Amino acid sequence: MNREVIATGRTVDEALEKAYEQMGVSQGEAQFEIIDLPKKGFLGLGSSPAKVRVYVETSKAQCAVDYLQSIFAGMGLENVQIDLTEGENSATISLNGDGLGVLIGRRGETLDALQYLAGLVANRMEGEYYRIVVDSGNYREKREKTLENLAKKLSAQVVRTGRSVTLEPMNPYERRVIHATIQGIDGVVSSSVGEEPSRRVVISSTNPVKRSYSRERSFEGGDRGEHSRDRGPRGSRSGGRGGRGYEKRPPREKYVPQDVVPNRTKVEVEDDNKPLYSKIEID
Repeated sequence: MNREVIATGRTVDEALEKAYEQMGVSQGEAQFEIIDLPKKGFLGLGSSPAKVRVYVETSKAQCAVDYLQSIFAGMGLENVQIDLTEGENSATISLNGDGLGVLIGRRGETLDALQYLAGLVANRMEGEYYRIVVDSGNYREKREKTLENLAKKLSAQVVRTGRSVTLEPMNPYERRVIHATIQGIDGVVSSSVGEEPSRRVVISSTNPVKRSYSRERSFEGGDRGEHSRDRGPRGSRSGGRGGRGYEKRPPREKYVPQDVVPNRTKVEVEDDNKPLYSKIEID
């Protein structure tokens, strides 16, 4: 993306001087193109001025800087110092000054939004993708160290308990920091779940704990309702929480002695074909 100004003058030099002044640059900072040369008409009639185009080639990083400056001006932040460090496929824009907490926001949310918008502006130009990083007061470095310490602390907890831990939603940059830290710790692995912007990192143990039950339950026939526990002489209640109520028990058989009758009577049975009480002796 180029910044350019088209100006006219009686001569080419006059047109260029006007264009440089409008752009706020010096002659060595910009390039120019002569569109039309001045023409003199017959007896002063039909003459035309010189016309030039002065332009400055702007890099993707500079486009991002210009965009951020316009935002800061709209917010009333006029004392923001911007330091630009350009690379081959990326650039870091560092913001310095007093009272820049408003540009960071809660857990860097405002700073992330500014970085996202600046990246969109920079990549409107032709060419490969150009990564823009916006930092303020070394917040990115401090946040990275905090995330690394958090990953180590939670990893030790996962190794000790064998249970997975799910972190709060994070942006892609912060999730990469967590994943990179987990890769160097034995006994744990990490993965991401969910959809943006609520995507989270899950830290899991390579030796997960097995669930154990405090009470052993036995079920006959594979049905919870068939396991029962005696509750009294009239019936039984189904065992476990999945019971199906009370089940009737068969009536008890009354025991009748074969050799003793009431009143202390002794019974003798001589033959199966004879009556039961064939002979009775009373003491």
